[in-house]
Amino acid sequence: MYAYIKGQLTQLFPTHVVIETTSGIGYEIQTPNSYRFQKYLNKEATIYTSLIVREDAQLLYGFISEEEKDMFLSLIKVTGIGPKSALAILATSTPNEVKRAIENENDAYLTKFPGIGKKTARQIVLDLKGKVQITEETSETLFQMDGQASVNENVIKEALLALEALGYSKRELAKVEKVLNKENIESVDEAVKIGLRTLVS
Repeated sequence: MYAYIKGQLTQLFPTHVVIETTSGIGYEIQTPNSYRFQKYLNKEATIYTSLIVREDAQLLYGFISEEEKDMFLSLIKVTGIGPKSALAILATSTPNEVKRAIENENDAYLTKFPGIGKKTARQIVLDLKGKVQITEETSETLFQMDGQASVNENVIKEALLALEALGYSKRELAKVEKVLNKENIESVDEAVKIGLRTLVS
């Protein structure tokens, strides 16, 4: 229904972003890692979207690239994978990393994500192997680590909230917090990236 939404990115939350179009409507959009959009805050952005209608809600999911959106749509077709699990996978990985894990039948990689057990990982491989195409990644989908500067308690707090929203446990978050306290980090986006890298390493 909504292929993408273009407008000013007005707000960032641990689980979602708000983008306001020229018509004055603010769309609440669930994202894999909302802080990936931090550089677009108060600027014009394009978010690739998918609307999922449930009995109790209509939820709009958004992605930083069409490749990421396509991977999300493929994942939620797998038995046992809901939008929350698919978001958790994409918050940590690029689409191509997920595709390589599928093609290489790397169940161990897939079970590192919250909510993904051995049975579900095997189902992902069975359902999607040979059906996903590895593409040339753009700077939007690489999620590379950049330079880091000073960090403060609010940055760490926001990053931990974002990771908790993805389904990571208190024990896992405590591990991440120890790592973040030792780092010099410029933004919440960078803190989340380091946290995710720590959790799947």
